[in-house]
Amino acid sequence: MEYNTTRNQLIIREYGRNVQKMVEYILTIEDTEKREKNAQAVIELMGILNPSLKNVEDYKHKLWDHLFQISDFRLEVDAPYPKPTPEELRAKPDPIPYPTRSSKLAHLGSNLEGLIEKALAETDPDKRQGFANSIAYYMKLAYSNWHKEIVHDDAIQSELSDITNGQLTFTNTPSVKVFRPENNRDRERSNFNNKRNKFQQRNGNGGNGNNNNNRRNGNGNSNFKKKRFL
Repeated sequence: MEYNTTRNQLIIREYGRNVQKMVEYILTIEDTEKREKNAQAVIELMGILNPSLKNVEDYKHKLWDHLFQISDFRLEVDAPYPKPTPEELRAKPDPIPYPTRSSKLAHLGSNLEGLIEKALAETDPDKRQGFANSIAYYMKLAYSNWHKEIVHDDAIQSELSDITNGQLTFTNTPSVKVFRPENNRDRERSNFNNKRNKFQQRNGNGGNGNNNNNRRNGNGNSNFKKKRFL
């Protein structure tokens, strides 16, 4: 029995031990044409075993790079892509610098900071007031999301004045038309009542006929029952 401790190390574990053995066999083939056919077959098998690579752009190039990496860059075939070097595949990307810019609005986000700058640069009083109302609404929303409680307008105005040095003040008047579902609910209820009244008025004229029909049906049923029990 062969144990994993006695085997060589897997280079790319996603493809398994059998693919690595196939690549090791290809390295022993001396015929160039046969070696290339076997390499193409292994590439197709690698694409089946790792279908997530199909979502990557130019995934065939990625498979050939993996094939060369499994062969320890010793495979000599006429590949459709240039053969990579160990330095290219093992190179680490440059680290992304951490942002060091400090801001008083870190708890509200950088987008609100840009909006405040636009509001302070606005000269039209109506637009400036609309900016202030939108900023205050967003601050209320952010506060409610983090604290799960109602915030008073005085607290929002105090923080807004602190941020803008008292240059922006907001009003409770909404700058956009607010959708109120209760209005639609009342309208639907009145429509339903109107339809119900029309339906009752329309069926009220034929009430005698329905009663006569019911009476005839009732008499017929009673007669039927009498005849049945006679």
